[in-house]
Parts: sequence; structure tokens; C-alpha cells
Amino acid sequence: MLAQPEYRVGALPAVNLNVKLKKDWSINSRIESRQQFENGIHGVVSNREYDYLLTDVSLQVARKIGLNGRVGGGYLLRFGSGELAHRFIQQYAFVQKKSGYRMAHRLMTDQTISNIEDLELRFRYRFTIEVPFSGESVDPGEFYFKGSNEFVNSIQTGVYDLENRFVPLIGYETRRKFKVETGIDYRVDGFFNQSTRHSYWYSLNFFFEI
Repeated sequence: MLAQPEYRVGALPAVNLNVKLKKDWSINSRIESRQQFENGIHGVVSNREYDYLLTDVSLQVARKIGLNGRVGGGYLLRFGSGELAHRFIQQYAFVQKKSGYRMAHRLMTDQTISNIEDLELRFRYRFTIEVPFSGESVDPGEFYFKGSNEFVNSIQTGVYDLENRFVPLIGYETRRKFKVETGIDYRVDGFFNQSTRHSYWYSLNFFFEI
């Protein structure tokens, strides 16, 4: 049984608020909840039972540098079942606008302190592509596709692990600075130090801009 890959299925609803400030500064606040509907071992055992896992509340401040770059940092507070974690975030993002699509690269480091776990250090790289269903760019009142692939490297108590996240989404932008995106957030981890685990989260994201 230990050799079989584990899995879990659930939902990741999130609400984002983006505020644009003067002199190329911006603030992003986000609330995300993680809920599990099923977990088990592929082909062996399954447990179909609802389980609330955690809620993340984060705030990040960023400043535009150059034409397409943005550097920022922030703080995340995680509430879970008996867990309270503090995460400090630093990131750099770069956007490339092409004819008919847009690409974005993000480099991020974070440090997580928890009341039940040791310090965790992570280095992340995410590649994202956004393609409108019609026209050369995403305009209000249109649907679009957004897909991303992220590699999350982590070190905790001297043990290294790697997680890969693949997230295909369908989005829609309204005429009032509001967007909604939905799809599957697929994650696989435990490549080196434990049995491999596959996570399938239904992702539903709401974006508001001021």
C-alpha cells in the first residue's frame, strides 16, 4: 500500500482584490479556502468525506519596474485545524505581450513559520500563458484561456522536496473591472522523500480591481 500513489480531491475557492496606487505601486489582497471531498490510495482505498483543511489570508505590495517587470513582497496568514502559520513572500514577475497571447514569468521565494511544523523554505518558478478566445487581447465582455505550470522547491528540516502544479483555467472579464476564472488545479508532490501524492482541486477565482 505504501508504494501506491496517494490522492485527494477538493475545492479551492478564492477572492482577490487588486488596488492600483500612484507611482506604479499596487496592493493585492487574497482569501483562499481549501476543502477536501475525497482522499485515499489509487486502486486500494478511498475515503469520501468532507474535510475543511485551511484558509489563507494574504496581502502583497508590488511596484512596477521597467516596462514589463514587477517586484514585490507580502505576508500570508494560514488558519487550519490546529495550525497557525506565518509566511513571508518575495517575488519578481515579468510579462511579455505577444500578438494574440500574453506570457508571464514569476520567481518567488517564501519562508513559512508554523506552530506545529519546522521552518519551511521554498523557491518557486511559474510560467503562465493567457490566450483570448477572440481578437488579439483580452477585452471586457470576452472569454479567455489561462494555463500555468509551476515548480515549487521546498526545504524543511534539511529534507528537499519538489511539487509541480499545472492549472488550466477558463476566464471571463466583465466591463466593470471584474474577472472570474474556473478550472482544475492539479498538483503532484512527494517525488523524493515519500510516496507520490496527486491533488485535484476545483479552482474558482474571483478578481475585483479598484
